[in-house]
Amino acid sequence: MAAEPSKPALRAELRAVRDAFVLDLAPGERARLEALAADHLMRVAGGARSIAFYVAMGSEMGCAAAIAATAARGIAVALPHVESRSAPMRFLRWTPGDPLETGWRGLSQPAAESAGIDPDLIVAPLLGFDSALNRIGQGAGFYDRAFAALPRARRIGWGWSIQQRPAIGCDPWDVPLDAVVTEAGVIEGNSA
Repeated sequence: MAAEPSKPALRAELRAVRDAFVLDLAPGERARLEALAADHLMRVAGGARSIAFYVAMGSEMGCAAAIAATAARGIAVALPHVESRSAPMRFLRWTPGDPLETGWRGLSQPAAESAGIDPDLIVAPLLGFDSALNRIGQGAGFYDRAFAALPRARRIGWGWSIQQRPAIGCDPWDVPLDAVVTEAGVIEGNSA
């Protein structure tokens, strides 16, 4: 039986698969699939009054359609703000059209003085996930720390269906998701 790859090796593999998937999409297909995911998210958002999203980088599934749908429903939108790897990620209120600044490692984020929000629902990027709703991210731990600090917020993974794996190894600090939304639908856990 082959040993499971290390987390850095698994991250590299998952990035390569995601990059190839997005590269192979026909023109306009990425936006269409992201809009499908936005529709799925709106069905599971429930009575959320505030939802935290992120600005996608590279081949991450983008949130623009979901942000637009959220704002159109009068639900407050927040985006993460990161100062440094050692500082906790904060969620700051953002309205579509407001300026963004470049933050840690090139992240697009609201200005530091924007109002903070403890979101009802956190949409988190991921590199991979499994049917038990375990998530592997970029490795900095920002979302796991945010999930632990905001235990009442629903945790929604956001990614392409091709990012699902049979199993994702977990560390003691990893916080499972309540659901994963992809262009293909929603995978929910017992608490979602």
